[in-house]
Amino acid sequence: METTPSQSEWLVMEIFWAAETSLTAREVIQKMKEKEGMSPRMVRVLINRLCQKGVLSYTVDKYDLRVYHYSVVKSKEECQREKSRKFVDSYFEGSRKNAMAALLQSAELTQEQFQELEEILGQCREGKE
Repeated sequence: METTPSQSEWLVMEIFWAAETSLTAREVIQKMKEKEGMSPRMVRVLINRLCQKGVLSYTVDKYDLRVYHYSVVKSKEECQREKSRKFVDSYFEGSRKNAMAALLQSAELTQEQFQELEEILGQCREGKE
């Protein structure tokens, strides 16, 4: 079973990650209407899928059993790492080197961006030693 958010589920998760607190479906629906114009039914379906994937969890409101409070289980960084691994496995046969090379060769980077990447590589190298 897939455990990372799909593209449309990612839009819902952006709302949760930005909120940094639990939200009800109604609150998410309101924010999604403002941003994406997504139907309330679709938002509820996406929230349910995210719970099934273990990306969100919920608690039932103690005053109204019809209201659920949804909370983030996986951080944005965790989901990005997992998505990246799956991308590399799917398209580059698990070769991180080939994936990075393809991305770098297709990107138009500024000198400043190259310097940032060199710093990141240096930090990674130091962490491995």
